[in-house]
Amino acid sequence: MKRDVELVVISDVHLGTYGCKAKELLRYLNSIQPKTLVLNGDIIDIWQFKKSYFPKSHLKIIKKIISLATKSTDVYYITGNHDEFFRKFTDFELEKLKVCNKLCLTVNNKKAWIFHGDVFDASVQHSKWIAKLGGKGYDLLIIINNLVNWFLEKLGKEKYSFSKKIKNNVKKAVKYIGDFELTASELAIDNNYDYVICGHIHQPQIREVANKKGSCTYLNSGDWIENLSALEFHNNEWEIFYYEDHKHILKEDDSEEIPDINHTDLMKIVTQFT
Repeated sequence: MKRDVELVVISDVHLGTYGCKAKELLRYLNSIQPKTLVLNGDIIDIWQFKKSYFPKSHLKIIKKIISLATKSTDVYYITGNHDEFFRKFTDFELEKLKVCNKLCLTVNNKKAWIFHGDVFDASVQHSKWIAKLGGKGYDLLIIINNLVNWFLEKLGKEKYSFSKKIKNNVKKAVKYIGDFELTASELAIDNNYDYVICGHIHQPQIREVANKKGSCTYLNSGDWIENLSALEFHNNEWEIFYYEDHKHILKEDDSEEIPDINHTDLMKIVTQFT
């Protein structure tokens, strides 16, 4: 039976990359019935898009999102840096699906400001080739990490995250995350928002931030590469959903079959947008 959830926020799925956990995300989406679904950027990774790699499991996510939008779920697709070409189609609407660059919602009678967060990233805004090079390096790290974790699982040992280890131990990475959270929160306070919700840095978080001008709740939905996380708001509470904590109760659901799509045809469709 599906869980009714008032609001779900996911980000940084990176469909079209080897690190994407599309099968796990589909199991999660099939387990819930959200009133509102916010896709907060980097859902489809256009930077890394190749006609040779966009598997059926990734296509199923797109079909699932469209299916939700044609039924009872309001779906907002907020653009990120890896899917920035969608910014050309801001305010495009299809059934209950709407493309936007940022979103303001009322949640529990409070104001929520939702955006991806790449606006704070100087490497993305001013040196895109550096950011793209970093993205390729990150993809390679994830591929190697997946291989290592496969061996660890066979040995009955816990999985290990190279990226998390780097983020938690490199001072510049720790500072960047802290600065990102503080900047977003202070802007939200300045503009009288109660919640500010981001993605981009792949770091799930819910915390209160206060300064002399006021306070707000900073939230980050994490990603579906390593953390496999989402934000849920239900029964007047925010929670971070972690797939690993719930996978034992999520059933496989392949009832929504998707027909095979020729990769060349898919590439033509994407090229039309770009």
